[in-house]
Amino acid sequence: MTLITPLLVSEEQLRRMMPTAGSRLDAHWPYINEALAEGRIDTPRRITTFLAQLAHESAEYRYMEEIWGPTEAQLGYEGRADLGNTQPGDGRKFAGVGPIQNTGRANITACGLYLGIDTAADPKLLTLPQYGTRSAVWFWNTRKLSLLADRDWFKTITRIINGGLNGFSDRR
Repeated sequence: MTLITPLLVSEEQLRRMMPTAGSRLDAHWPYINEALAEGRIDTPRRITTFLAQLAHESAEYRYMEEIWGPTEAQLGYEGRADLGNTQPGDGRKFAGVGPIQNTGRANITACGLYLGIDTAADPKLLTLPQYGTRSAVWFWNTRKLSLLADRDWFKTITRIINGGLNGFSDRR
């Protein structure tokens, strides 16, 4: 028996939400509805809140890796126990990946376990289309963000994802 993935967001709707995504979105599009359905991100408010956050974090699916400066904030990833960055070089190795920019050895490794892939060895697996949106769904669900989306707590969701309100007006 083949299960049919519901169309929770059409390609036209997605491209209207992310008008500058261009061809970068093409490879990810086939996996987005499946990831949304798997994660029960299945109401208009959940879908739009989730996609708005991804649109900002990934610059509309154009960047699947954090742009490395390094900035002062990025240099601060090194040695951060709360991110699981306990080994020399973890800060850079486990910088943000995927459309929600999963960051840190602990998050990236746990996400990989959920997806059944070895992200501890290769964090960049989360940049691949078949894993990217699913990795964002993992992050979203492990933080129970659908419950916050149901209440329209957009600022709280933004703080959980980004640590602050960076790019808030763009996300909104």
